[in-house]
Formats: sequence, C-alpha cells, structure tokens
Amino acid sequence: MGMKFGHVVLGMVLVAGATAWWVLRDAGHGTAPGGASGTAFACPLPPGVRSGETPLQTGVPSSLRRFDKDGYALTPLAGFSIEARVLSREDYRFGREAELSPTDLALGWGRMREDAVLAGLDLSQSGRWYRYRWQDAPPLPVAEIVRSSANMHLIPADAAVAQALRGVRAGQNVRIDGWLVQADAPDGWRWRSSLTREDSGGGACELVYVCGIGPSASTTAR
Repeated sequence: MGMKFGHVVLGMVLVAGATAWWVLRDAGHGTAPGGASGTAFACPLPPGVRSGETPLQTGVPSSLRRFDKDGYALTPLAGFSIEARVLSREDYRFGREAELSPTDLALGWGRMREDAVLAGLDLSQSGRWYRYRWQDAPPLPVAEIVRSSANMHLIPADAAVAQALRGVRAGQNVRIDGWLVQADAPDGWRWRSSLTREDSGGGACELVYVCGIGPSASTTAR
C-alpha cells in the first residue's frame, strides 16, 4: 500500500529512538521460519550503509529463507541499510497491515535532510501514505524528492526492536538495518516491498523487516 508522487505528492519511509534506543539483532532472535517451525529465526544484519551515503540494497544469502511472523510468511527480497532523517511518523492500529507493521516512518536522505529544503515542503502521513506539498515551486526538483525520500512500513523483528521504534520522533537521524520483504497470508493476501528508490505511485513503499535500529552517526543538516 502507499505511494510517492509529485505535485500534490506522495511517497513512503523508516526508524528508532527511546532512552537508549539502539537494537541490533544478529543471531537467535526473531520468529520461526516458515519451513522450519519451532526453529528460532536469526535476524542477521545485511551489509551496512556508510554514513552519509544513499540507502544500500544488497542481495539475499541462500541461507536466509522464508520465515513466519505472526501467522504471515515473510520472504526476504533484499538486504537494506539506511541512514536518514525522520521527516514524519504515523502509527496504525487497525487493518491487517497494522498486525505486521504498526508504524510508518517517512525518511529523507541527501538534500531531503536539510532544514532549508524541508522548510519549503508541507509533509504529512495518513492511510499508509506519505504526502508532500509546496507553494509556488518545489525546493528541489520533484525527481530528486522522489528518489531522496520514502515512506517505509516497518516490521519489528522482536519486542526490543518494537520498543526502540516507539521512541523515534520526527527530526531525529536514524539508522535502520534489515530486509525488504514480501508478506503472504494463507488466504492469498500479499504485501510486497518496493525494490527501488526511483519509483512513485502504488507499490512504491518499502516494507522493512527491522533487525537493527538506532541513531545514525550523521547530524541533521542546518
């Protein structure tokens, strides 16, 4: 669900924060894999993005298989690591998407972290969408806004990640490490992550199974 597109525009994003809100999961955490019921799913961290760089998407190792999460089968599609500024957050309680992902973070990187740019945009979230508007002219080319921000549906790997996510606030700089996934239900329902930062419109949001979350090394641009 969700979109990002220009003019009266939409997009989607990611996550973290509380008193000591840093959680990494590299082994023995998470839920049971779909083909191996009762076996603990290790939530390994993918290759990490370097500070200040654009989100890093990587391949899925053969050892990382489809697994179960709260009655849904999750299939890893790509490794995902991001450092970004939280532009907005929205929590959800209703709908089957909320059973997996209770929080969306709209995230910005590159020039979409800068105060001067964000001052020229009106940002909001609702209905699993991230929206941005401007008056007169956008502060950046629309194509750059699209590829430098996104709305991300976050699936916490466990209670510790969920607790960290509850502390995240707009304006913070976060780092998120995990996996872009496809979620399937026994009745045929499906929710699939975008696999590019260049898209907009329906299906353009990232669906992220979050293994690690915390403050990024970067500071907010002034």
